[in-house]
Amino acid sequence: MSNEKKWENICDTNDILPNMGVCALFQDQQVAIFKIVDNAGAERLFAINNYCPFSKSNTLSRGLIGSLDNKVVVASPLYKQHFDLETGICIEDGITNVNVYSVQVNGNTVQLAA
Repeated sequence: MSNEKKWENICDTNDILPNMGVCALFQDQQVAIFKIVDNAGAERLFAINNYCPFSKSNTLSRGLIGSLDNKVVVASPLYKQHFDLETGICIEDGITNVNVYSVQVNGNTVQLAA
């Protein structure tokens, strides 16, 4: 049995504005994909479930990007809980989390793997 990840094409890197998120369908789930660009112009991509467990709505892709305690986070647009984009853990309670997906860029194509 192979442990290699199966990557699925999702969108073009230009479909995601810097320091913003977009929603995409991946394995029948809504996923929020974020492109973080630092002051030097380096890009990092993150992917989490789009579903906010607090508001029970698919809205995380529309949340505000920021940092708390040296963690890159997204603030839920409705109730403002912060989710760590690397781990999916809610900063405010440490128990609630959202799924995190592996993300890579192949050429200009954003790809995800579960």
